[in-house]
This record gives sequence, structure tokens and C-alpha cells, in this order.
Amino acid sequence: MASLARLFQRITISPVARDVCQTAVRPISLESLERYLNKPKPGKGKAYRRIVHYPGEYTVEPLRVTNLAGRDPETGRLIAKGIGGGIKHKYHWIKWVRDGPSEGSPQIEKVIDVIDDGCRTAKVALVAVGNEMKYILATENMKPGDLIKTSRFIPRIPVRANEGDAYPLGALQVGTQIHCLEKYPGQACHLIHAAGSYGTILRKFGDLVVVQLPSKQEFAFQQTCMATVGRLSNVAHSKTPIGSAQKNRELGNRPRSGLWQRKDGRHGRKIRRLPPMRVIPEPSAKAPEPLKLTLKL
Repeated sequence: MASLARLFQRITISPVARDVCQTAVRPISLESLERYLNKPKPGKGKAYRRIVHYPGEYTVEPLRVTNLAGRDPETGRLIAKGIGGGIKHKYHWIKWVRDGPSEGSPQIEKVIDVIDDGCRTAKVALVAVGNEMKYILATENMKPGDLIKTSRFIPRIPVRANEGDAYPLGALQVGTQIHCLEKYPGQACHLIHAAGSYGTILRKFGDLVVVQLPSKQEFAFQQTCMATVGRLSNVAHSKTPIGSAQKNRELGNRPRSGLWQRKDGRHGRKIRRLPPMRVIPEPSAKAPEPLKLTLKL
């Protein structure tokens, strides 16, 4: 019996079996898993920059704004790291629907004022028609006192429109520069809003009008889609340098950290202390070789 006990002591156990025996399963809390899976992602129509408090009815009064600084409004977690700070601006509610008569002469509107809006790149124009006032995006050469026209009628001969006039695509000449384009007839004009941008009417075939967007891509829209004539204001916006870090901070951009930092291991080469002194031990005794048993059947 003693010889058998010594024999089994010399038989080695494979590393796989030892690892399986010593592996412990760590429990995962459902709360941490839910926080990880339900964490909001940037994009998908959410900028995490501001919340505009819209009233029930349209108004030209500047609206109150809550700055989010890149955080989720419900959980408060930081989602977009590049947003923060900035100057508090009131929001001017743009009326994206340019609605006019379907027949007869166009509706004439008067530009009251052209102002800067801190919540968008292009300038904003206050327009009055009858007893109604509204905000629209200002064109490149728009100034107070201008008269602009709005109509949904498509004549047999294309009209010669001026800056700020709103007509269907089928009523405009080929080569006209446009902005605030409807994607579908009757919906809000949500294409071509950036400062200095414009689209170009290239050609017409059937009931479709081909428009080249600022991205140089061509799309065919229905001829009843409304569009505003002209190029958007603040053309030099993309060519104007920010100039200083303080100005970039005022625009609502959080400064990037780690541009200059001592090499402590966070962003560059890791510099560590020297390891402590070690005593070299005597060489260990040679491990006995495992005994292999064979059995002939």
C-alpha cells in the first residue's frame, strides 16, 4: 500500500485539469449589466448639446434653452465628451414651412430684421405678412426692408425668382441656387440649412427635378417640393478661423485634455520606478521526472 501511495504521488496532473479545478465563476450584477447595455449612444438625431423649451403655439419670442454639456438629460451620464461650456443663447424658432397660395399671384412678405443666432450658423430673418410674424433663414444679400414672395403655383413658364422667394421646384429655372428644400411635399424644409450652403437645380424629367446638394450628390425630388431661392447667409463661416482657445470655449466646445502632459503612462511612454532590490536565491533542486506506466493488453 505504501508503494502504491508513493506511485500516485509521482503521477502528475495535466495543467488543463488543474485550471478547471481552480477556476471560480464571478457573479455579474444585473444592475451593472443593465447600465452597460442601456447606455445612450451619441448620434441617432441626439446632439446632447441643448434642450429647447418649445411652447404650445408658434411665437417669435426667444425661447429658453437648457445646455446639456454632452450629458444625457435623464441619467446625467457623460455621452459626448467634446461638448461643454459656451455662452448661453436664446433660441429663435424657425418656421420651416413656407406656405403660399396654390393659384393666383404669390404672397408678398416683408423682411423686418436680420439677426445673428447663436444656436445656428446662418443668420435669421424676421419676416412679417399680414398680422403674422415668423423667423426664416436669411439669404446671402438679404437686408431689412426687402420684399420676398411665396407661392405653391407651378406656371407653364418657369419664373424668374429673387433671393428669399419660395417656389416649388417645378416653377424654378434650371441652374437656380436654392436652400431650405423639402424632402417630401408638404413636410418641413429640412435640407440645406448650413451657413453659406446651397443646392443647384440641374435638370427636369417628367414630374421629377434633379437637385445637386452641397455634398455634390444628385437627388430627384417631386416638382411640388418647396424650396427657397438663393444662397444662405454667413458665407465666410467655414473659412473664418476660431483664433483662440477661449473663443473655441465660448462656442461650446470642451478643450481636449492630454495634448501636453508629462509621460506618466497615460498618453505616452510609460516611465516607472526601478524595481526594488531582489536577493538571488539558490537554485532549486531538480524536480523528479514523472513516472510513465505502460500496460500491455
